[in-house]
Amino acid sequence: MKTSKRVKQLNQKVDTKKEYTLLEAISLLKETSSVKFTESLDCAIRLGVDPRHADQMVRGTVSLPHGTGKEVKVLVIAKNAEEQNSAKEAGADHAGFEDYLEKIKEGWTDVDVIIATPDTMAELGKLGRVLGPKGLMPNPKSGTVTKDVANAVREVKAGKIEFRVDKTGIVHTKLGNLSFSTEQLVDNAKTFLQTIIKMKPASAKGQYVRSLYVTSTMGPGLSITKEETVLSTK
Repeated sequence: MKTSKRVKQLNQKVDTKKEYTLLEAISLLKETSSVKFTESLDCAIRLGVDPRHADQMVRGTVSLPHGTGKEVKVLVIAKNAEEQNSAKEAGADHAGFEDYLEKIKEGWTDVDVIIATPDTMAELGKLGRVLGPKGLMPNPKSGTVTKDVANAVREVKAGKIEFRVDKTGIVHTKLGNLSFSTEQLVDNAKTFLQTIIKMKPASAKGQYVRSLYVTSTMGPGLSITKEETVLSTK
């Protein structure tokens, strides 16, 4: 297979066997980006946990200081008209109850996050077959089942994201757009890493953060130094 000119130039500047600091890696990904669209910056953290055991499941939320750069569509499920109105005032794209339950039953899921009040979960829970596979089912642990829907909407719109370790022990997330400043992306990366480290399960033995890689949409995966996982927590 013929190697493209872009890939050849990339290979001259990037050493995929080297370990970088977050600052070095993000700077390099920004410098070598040559596509005509805005790339995202993503990271993958491999953890020393066994997600098959409930007490080693790493799952939670984090508010990235500079957001993700993505416009998040939010639906609020609430019975009370006052709660629906406050959700819309806070920035929710949709808010309602029975009308949206009916739309979801029919297959509509054109949103990124669903926030629900506790008194709606009995009805909303019946739609797990539709919402579950898409990761849209509200959950108290992620703050998407709450009485304060307005605050939840503001947090999600400001850059609060949900994450969970997959069955192979890896946590994937988007850290922002490559168009962000290097400092903003480093801030987001460190905030995410700090959150993951604080959530280390008591039952996890041995090295917790096994590896950390950052990559852009069309760029290479760059390995981050082990020292960075210590420095980022200080």
